[in-house]
Amino acid sequence: MVTTLKKAQRTRQFIIEKAAPLFNQKGFAGTSITDIMEVTKLAKGGVYGNFESKAEICRESFNYLAMDLSDRLDKVVARERTGKQKLFALLDFYEEYLLQDDAGGCPILNFGVEADAAHPVIKEQVNNVIWLFQGRISRIVQQGIEAGEFLDSFPAEEFAIKMFTMLEGALLIGRIQESYEQMRLITGLLKAEIRQYLVMQPSAL
Repeated sequence: MVTTLKKAQRTRQFIIEKAAPLFNQKGFAGTSITDIMEVTKLAKGGVYGNFESKAEICRESFNYLAMDLSDRLDKVVARERTGKQKLFALLDFYEEYLLQDDAGGCPILNFGVEADAAHPVIKEQVNNVIWLFQGRISRIVQQGIEAGEFLDSFPAEEFAIKMFTMLEGALLIGRIQESYEQMRLITGLLKAEIRQYLVMQPSAL
């Protein structure tokens, strides 16, 4: 029984990992069960034996992609010591992320486009991830203020909203125009704003 359960879990995860790039690149409407069957080499019964519907696979695919991206960002942040370094590392990651087209781009953007009234669960999932990503930025700023690195006037929550929104917008426009100019401009402006809130200590510069 345990072996069977583990095998089913592995098959389910395998389907999610194979289907996730499809949904990220083609969207819910553009991805068919046939597409999923082709990339997994499974029959329709093999797919539906693990999921109730295409919508469930889509939801799980978004969770998989979003959490993978979040884990990568956490690792980027963990490598740095100061608040400035952590924020700059996030900005550098997004600038490099734009160059990586193999996975189809940012899942928050791609799934969010279809997160309307027709897909309320996905809409809620995307919204929760947005709060998660903004919260990461806000916490870094707040911790920097508490450590005496940033001025008390640094508006953590407002800056988090601004930074996240500007980066996601730059990702979208950059992919459409096939240009890195917008992202480079945005990251430069955000870094300049961060510097303005630094407490002027030699160790912080």
